[in-house]
Amino acid sequence: MTFPGLFYNYFFDFFIAILFLVFLGLSYIAAVRNEPEFYNENSHVKALVIVPCRGLDYSLEANLKSILNQDYEKHVVIGVVDSQDDPSVPVLNSVRMKWIVSADSCRNCSGKVRAISTAITQYADYDVYVIADSDIIVKNDWLSRLLSPMISKEIGISTTFPYFEPKGGFWSKVKLVWGFVGLGMMESKITRFGWGGSLAFRKELIQGENLEFFRNFVSDDIALTKICKKLNLKIAFVKEAMPKVNSPDDFGTFIEWANRQTALSVYSTRNVLRYGLIFYGASILLFLSSIILSVLVSPVFLIYLIPTLINAGRAVKRSGKMPVSSFFISILIPFIYFYNLVKASGMKSITWRGRDYSLET
Repeated sequence: MTFPGLFYNYFFDFFIAILFLVFLGLSYIAAVRNEPEFYNENSHVKALVIVPCRGLDYSLEANLKSILNQDYEKHVVIGVVDSQDDPSVPVLNSVRMKWIVSADSCRNCSGKVRAISTAITQYADYDVYVIADSDIIVKNDWLSRLLSPMISKEIGISTTFPYFEPKGGFWSKVKLVWGFVGLGMMESKITRFGWGGSLAFRKELIQGENLEFFRNFVSDDIALTKICKKLNLKIAFVKEAMPKVNSPDDFGTFIEWANRQTALSVYSTRNVLRYGLIFYGASILLFLSSIILSVLVSPVFLIYLIPTLINAGRAVKRSGKMPVSSFFISILIPFIYFYNLVKASGMKSITWRGRDYSLET
């Protein structure tokens, strides 16, 4: 055998060995899941639900009505707007939600952080504060379920994650499946974070210097997650409190949203970028290698599709609808998320509800 042929054989064997290790690792990650947590205690904390509003979200009136229609007794709901001329004000009035104008003087914060800080300052006599984005629609037991973990003093944040209800074409369906990436992170205590669309946190998290830290952050949920971990408190994930977000996305709105969400995650910790590139890069490598090797070498290499098929099956189960489209879209997600990570790695700023925010530290 010639040297080039010998080199080719060694290289091929080495590549196959690497693929096998990648296959074992991804199969383990795909198959092994933590046991879901279930909270069913009756919390009696006094809670303020803060609803930052800017502009007209899709189905805003129905969203606000659902937030107001809760079976939890000890709570008050307050909307916060940038100005009295905000387009959301007539809707707030129509559903009879009390609202205030954002007035915090923080400089580097986002409009949402400013709104939350304003509400915290003006309504200081509460045990727990709840952030509810104006684009969520919830069941009437949402608040009681979200607050249930607060019976334990070890819990600093109680959060959930949304179901992105497709209200548009293909890309709104992609957003639904893309969201399962975040849901998977929530199910693991290692990668769990506070999701600011539906999040409850103890008053103790935003006292003293922690309030100043929060007031000077772009992202409310990233800041609260960091504070919670600094105080060695736990983050509870309450799947039963999952809200719905009606999503009429097209390609442009989806890509802008996905890149922004990924950029904020990378902004929170560069480990998201490092581990994400490795994980999704490995997923893409294994998937493409399986297809190519099954055609050029042997159909036995189709076995390397197992992690992809497990994830696709889980996406179908989670979606509860559109089994065929959910299955095939899930195969595209590693490619899309890999692109989001690459794009986010070079983003120095984001545009959020019509405003630009710097991500440089």
